[in-house]
Amino acid sequence: MTGVQTCALPIWFRKDEAGKFVWPGYGENMRVLKWMIDRIEGRATGVETMFGIAPAFGELNWAGLDFSAEQFRTVTAIDKAAWVEELKLHAAHFEQLAYHLPKELLETKAELEKRLATI
Repeated sequence: MTGVQTCALPIWFRKDEAGKFVWPGYGENMRVLKWMIDRIEGRATGVETMFGIAPAFGELNWAGLDFSAEQFRTVTAIDKAAWVEELKLHAAHFEQLAYHLPKELLETKAELEKRLATI
């Protein structure tokens, strides 16, 4: 890796208030993957989030898709309460894998918890 930190946000499974997925579908994941390549190759800068660098709305190719900046904000918003619960699930999983778990994963989890506490 070139030292460029890139974050593909956990957007694929987010749902709106009506219980519908907010990301338009798996076929659109290539838009984010292309952004990741652009980021690695220096053609995109992204924005800083608690998870690392994520795409800005204008850095993704939206050609052929009706997906607004407001929808993008909904998809990429960080729900602190949801992440607190998510990290509790990670803790249980990490305990199950403790014997073979690389210390770097524990350090990364601790860093995420620390950053989450500040938002």
